[in-house]
Amino acid sequence: MSIVYDCTDPDSRRAGIAAARAAAKTGRLVVLPTDTVYGIGCDAFDGRAVADLLAAKHRGPDMPVGVLVGSWNTIDGLVSRVSPQARDLTRAFWPGAVSLVVEQAPSLAWDLGDTRGTVMLRMPLHPVAIELLREVGPMAVSSANVSGRAPAATMGDAREQLGESVDVYLDAGEATHGLASTIIDLSGPSPRLLREGSVTAAQVAEVLGVDAASLA
Repeated sequence: MSIVYDCTDPDSRRAGIAAARAAAKTGRLVVLPTDTVYGIGCDAFDGRAVADLLAAKHRGPDMPVGVLVGSWNTIDGLVSRVSPQARDLTRAFWPGAVSLVVEQAPSLAWDLGDTRGTVMLRMPLHPVAIELLREVGPMAVSSANVSGRAPAATMGDAREQLGESVDVYLDAGEATHGLASTIIDLSGPSPRLLREGSVTAAQVAEVLGVDAASLA
């Protein structure tokens, strides 16, 4: 049976973080708040749990799962090389609503879907998410909704869509923005904007010192 924890109450939050950590470490799914929308997550290095996450969303490995991290330094162990552009963007927007697609470290033993040697990374600006990520480590996280439906801005939205496929729900109230993150692809010869979300293309272009049109 799924359990919901009210993370606005300190005692319930502590219990919820402990329960979510235990769930993630034993291959089960959790719903957690982020600074954009609610996410469904699991241990990024547990391939079976990632497959369960994709199944809960009714989608296949052709739509791979991104990874949330709990600190700036975590990225160093997950990518083959941290480029100056990646450093500039993480300094400017992390923790925050910018996701970076980068070449993953070849030694990583995980299966996030058909990533073609890349991984999408983000550090969310939400205290509950950061606390859980620092307990669990990198987590594979996708928006907490069934594929094709609107992302969940509240825990209730997430629970209505995902139900008992999730073991632990961490409820922190309505999502601050309700918009997905902005995705920048840094895996090729030049940065590309894959999705504009809470952070605008102009803001990204300013940090990179390029014209916003060049990101298209």
